[in-house]
Amino acid sequence: MMKYFFYLLLVISLPSLAQKPSAKELARWKKFSENVTIMRDDYGVPHIYGKTDADAVFGLLYAQCEDDFQRVEMNYLEKLGRVSEVKGENSLYNDLLNQILFDTIATKKDYANSPAWLKALMNAFADGVNYYLYTHPTTKPAVLKRFEPWFPLLWTDGSIGAISTADINMTEIRNFFSGKNELAAQINWLSDTAQTGSNGFAFAPSVTASKNAILYINPHTSIYYRAEVHMVSEQGLNVYGAVTWGQFFVYQGFNERCGWMHTTSYNDAADSYTEKLQKTDGKWYYEYEGSQKPAIVKNYTVWVKQGNEFRKKEFQTLFTGHGPVLAKREGQYLSLKADNRIMNGLIQCWQRNKARNMAEYKKTMDLIGNTSNNTVYADADGNIAFWHGDRIPIRDEKYDWSKPVDGTISATEWKGYYPVKDIVQSINPKNGWLQNCNSTPFTVAGENSPKETAYPYFMAFHDENFRAINAQRILAENNSYTLDKVIAAGYDRKMTAFELLIPALIKAFETTNTKTDYSYLNEALKTLKDWDHRCGENSVATTLAIQYGEMLAPNIGAVNIPGPHKASILEKTRKYAAEGNPFEMMAIFVAAYESLVKKYGSWNIPWGQINRFQRISGDIDNKYDDNKASLPVGFTSSSWGTLPAYASQSYSGTKNRYGNMGNSFICVVEFGKKIQARSLLAGGQSGDPGSRHFFDQGEMYTKGLFKPVYFYKDDVKKHMERIYHP
Repeated sequence: MMKYFFYLLLVISLPSLAQKPSAKELARWKKFSENVTIMRDDYGVPHIYGKTDADAVFGLLYAQCEDDFQRVEMNYLEKLGRVSEVKGENSLYNDLLNQILFDTIATKKDYANSPAWLKALMNAFADGVNYYLYTHPTTKPAVLKRFEPWFPLLWTDGSIGAISTADINMTEIRNFFSGKNELAAQINWLSDTAQTGSNGFAFAPSVTASKNAILYINPHTSIYYRAEVHMVSEQGLNVYGAVTWGQFFVYQGFNERCGWMHTTSYNDAADSYTEKLQKTDGKWYYEYEGSQKPAIVKNYTVWVKQGNEFRKKEFQTLFTGHGPVLAKREGQYLSLKADNRIMNGLIQCWQRNKARNMAEYKKTMDLIGNTSNNTVYADADGNIAFWHGDRIPIRDEKYDWSKPVDGTISATEWKGYYPVKDIVQSINPKNGWLQNCNSTPFTVAGENSPKETAYPYFMAFHDENFRAINAQRILAENNSYTLDKVIAAGYDRKMTAFELLIPALIKAFETTNTKTDYSYLNEALKTLKDWDHRCGENSVATTLAIQYGEMLAPNIGAVNIPGPHKASILEKTRKYAAEGNPFEMMAIFVAAYESLVKKYGSWNIPWGQINRFQRISGDIDNKYDDNKASLPVGFTSSSWGTLPAYASQSYSGTKNRYGNMGNSFICVVEFGKKIQARSLLAGGQSGDPGSRHFFDQGEMYTKGLFKPVYFYKDDVKKHMERIYHP
């Protein structure tokens, strides 16, 4: 049996001392500084102007570090597999996985082989961060005393969490490397992904009042996960939007001619393989086409903070021709084949920032470097488009790729990648709008959507969800969209899941014969019966529904629907509402009702009274306190169908619920002779509690009140708070 092991070694100190810059570096930094101007507008958004693209990158990273260096550092610690050096044992196996998937040796080789223009941008990235640390000696990095230019190649396609492990889940990986190899826990349907997700909408000139295309950008992430930025250079760069902390390109945003929104894609871009492994004469081999091939053995070291000390934990894993062996299930070893890190991903991210039309945008997609995103697109020529994924392997359709396939035969090998023209997409549909909410692409344009039968099944595993149903209903209601109407549509609070679950509960109450006296529930159930299924600050029904729904979720998740592929949450909810045990529904509602009474003294609690938005610390792991100021929030987790997302929960020591995931950066942009745009950021631009921009967008966030975007330099100057060189 294969064994994975670690040992512990006490050390006194781990992080190395900061390196002093050389005279050559100082001269280079000074030149960058002279070439870069940063203008901060009245919301603290940095508008970076440089002579070259590299200048703009230098200024962007410097500005990001000013706003929140700890988040910049933490995102690279995650990709480097070094979070345990800050957070301790709980991050151990995530670090190990990241080290396995993001091979730093290969990353450094890619940097060395990068085209000169890309290397210049990566060098400017490192210089911007290192110059910030040099000029801000009071900023103390947790681990990374110096940033290296190859770090950006650890990003595949823009999202720090964009890691695909196929059907192998983290519990299995943890069990495998810890030696437990026990059955992995079932994942509840109220997972972070279900509660957050992202929404992207595009509107063609045929359905807008101005006859210009409009794009709605609404990523759902950790609340303070993204920063709002503007980059301009004399080399044709003029791009505005959101960066995940530490990126040197705009991830979701727009330039003068094109705009793009990425939603997490659930197309099949990675696969697991069952492997036959054996050890002979102290060496490992795997079976392939009847032969024994030598496995590659790789060792990994994770340093773990324990109190004031660091301990070293070492692991060993094997690589077959498919990739690393990550788990063992039902006695079979599972390897992973995935493109979690490729240079073309970074190239694509940068080049889309400078695309001027759909043809140029398509050319960036032809790099097939985007492994984890769908794209919703609009441009100044009036085009709208949707692509479901980008980098999709060609496979033999007779195998079920949603499950592990046989790794011992060549028939299950990938056969290249589909050209972009052959993936699921919708370009300029007749209905004039597009939506994607991490859902099936086969409803992206209503009845004008792509047809499922035209594509291999593995191109779109993900089924419909409640947000997408809501989006389709809302977007079809108007044919003269303005920025205001798009914002209103994007904030629709219909909880479509409860359009199924509440009538089923009321029917159970009214028709089920039982000896139990439920009359004390009459008022609460009438509140739900009369409800319009929309969440809001003053809605008691929302409080009742959320408490009931969260307690009901495991029962819905356990619904069995036979079929060749995994049933969606929508399908399970529909079946439960139609066929679920009415006695069970009533029992769970009683438990929900009583839990509210026990916790708050009453069931009659307006949602905004207990659902709060609070920012009292700049720490990444934000703490919450019922005794300190907070704001009411009327919307909820988007798993219930609301288009705005705010996933909240109570914490140790709190009665109130506080959100830490959901709407982050939101933006609506109209293309035309001049850009018109509005945006909103969770809390504020700065991570410094002493900054006026730490929480200046807090109340705006809770109410969906967008601020103007200053895209043109004359407008920036009119609303400029500060101008300076780095």
